[in-house]
Amino acid sequence: MSHDKKNSFAVEEVFNGLGIPWGMAFLSDNKIIISQKDGQIGLLKLKEKELTWLENTPSVYHNGQGGLLDVAVADNYAQTGWVYFTYSKQTGNKSATTLARAKLKNNSLTDWQDLLVSQSSEKTTRHYGSRITFDENGHVFFSIGDRGHRPNAQDRSNHAGAILRLNLDGSIPKDNPFSGQKNILSEIWSYGHRNPQGLFYDKKMNRLWSIEHGPRGGDEINLIQAGKNYGWPVISYGQEYWGPVNVGEDTHREGMEQPVKFYVPSIAPSSLLIYSGKAFPQWQGDLFSGALKLQHLNRVVINSELKAVAEERLLTSFGERIRCVVESPEGWIYFSTDSGRILRIKPK
Repeated sequence: MSHDKKNSFAVEEVFNGLGIPWGMAFLSDNKIIISQKDGQIGLLKLKEKELTWLENTPSVYHNGQGGLLDVAVADNYAQTGWVYFTYSKQTGNKSATTLARAKLKNNSLTDWQDLLVSQSSEKTTRHYGSRITFDENGHVFFSIGDRGHRPNAQDRSNHAGAILRLNLDGSIPKDNPFSGQKNILSEIWSYGHRNPQGLFYDKKMNRLWSIEHGPRGGDEINLIQAGKNYGWPVISYGQEYWGPVNVGEDTHREGMEQPVKFYVPSIAPSSLLIYSGKAFPQWQGDLFSGALKLQHLNRVVINSELKAVAEERLLTSFGERIRCVVESPEGWIYFSTDSGRILRIKPK
């Protein structure tokens, strides 16, 4: 166990020896389900430190940034038993981000349903998104990147570069912003996104937040509103990989949303959490994200005017790509790393 002198918390390893644990979700106080990028799905009992690999898992397209992505459960999990997944699915010689759900029975998955094989098929193996979150009104949101083809993000006749909203059974809510509009896919909730790998619905404030990868610079935290255009690739705070040239036309444009915060240089954010627990009252309402490239846990303070007023970089000497961040029932922060570890932050 290591201690952070400046902050009153301890970091404790929970488990190691995994592949890349892309997503995590608490099924109970003692049980976490883990989605591993290579397609394996594990059930970890915390007190026993016992990991069971589930059987009957789906075939995923594990290539480049593709694979088994997020795993999440809605508040009604105890009643319904549904566990939700996003993954990249092979579609001919291409692949597409897919939302699915299944149930758990005797350490095996049953009743697997692909709820939406999204219209985001590309031959590239990058920018799949994809995180999952739920509101309290029976909806599931999930994010899809532009799939490495920038024009996708402004083209609403495909799902790439968008955040989608569905009913929990995969049907399309009638009050979606583009429902029934010609040449626009009705699942789209917002668009103009590059690669949102963090998505979180703040149930206390009824707000949907995302964090997404920019190119060189220009990672963004966005407050997501129905029907809005978040600008990629027309506006961006990032630069091209090949040289000191700004991406897009400018940083602002009428009819396109501004981020609540942007990062230059990029931290390469993955996962997003709005902290609400009792273990760290001083952090309530703060946004936490893992950083892949800059290897730390990123904390952002948002004020009542929804402005980002402070940022703190925790665990900077930790030297790990932090992939997923979730809150436990006790209000501890659990996070996974690309080196195959699961750790937790708890009060000293």
